[in-house]
Amino acid sequence: MSRKVIIRSVVPVALIIVAALAFAIFEPIQVLPRIRLAPGYLLTDQAAATLTSEDVRGDIVLYNFGYSGCGDDCAAMNQTMVDIQGRLDEADVGDTDVRFVTISFDTATDKPPVLQEYAATLDADPKQWSFASGEPDHIANVVKAGFEAYYEERDDGSFTFDPVFVLVDGWGVIRGEYRYQTNASDTDKILHHLDILGEEIRNANGAATLAYEAAHFFLCYP
Repeated sequence: MSRKVIIRSVVPVALIIVAALAFAIFEPIQVLPRIRLAPGYLLTDQAAATLTSEDVRGDIVLYNFGYSGCGDDCAAMNQTMVDIQGRLDEADVGDTDVRFVTISFDTATDKPPVLQEYAATLDADPKQWSFASGEPDHIANVVKAGFEAYYEERDDGSFTFDPVFVLVDGWGVIRGEYRYQTNASDTDKILHHLDILGEEIRNANGAATLAYEAAHFFLCYP
């Protein structure tokens, strides 16, 4: 292949890359970080059905972690999930479904009937919001090692834990972790991030992909 042919084939690609970088730098593109892969899991939900990480593949999933008997310790966290579910139309995620999964680490108590009652107290839509648990060792591996969410059982059977939300995209990649309160409420912040993620998903194909990859390269995070 001649030098001229090589140059002719390389120049258009270089121009596209330069254009993508310029677009990412000068246009207000934001992306959520690709933090790490979310863990795989095999759980049982409130309907006594199997729930696996593959069942939600392709959906955006917001996870939180708690247990049915946590009372006031879970009140704010649960309310945030309820509020996001009720205001989901404020985030444009296109044709991508959004799911909610609450994983209980009280494996001795939170069997399907208990989880079903717990879900009912929150008016959770069972088609969209799953409450699930599983074997103790598996839950520990999924929650502690995989999602990096802390919990420990106290002597009286209650739990100490850090309330955290984890946002996972349809490829199974963690895109957001919400551990600390800021001036913006978790509800508003997560809805905003859902909107950002939805826009990236809608532009995952075609020429715009390069611009979004450039935005990741330049850490254009909200």
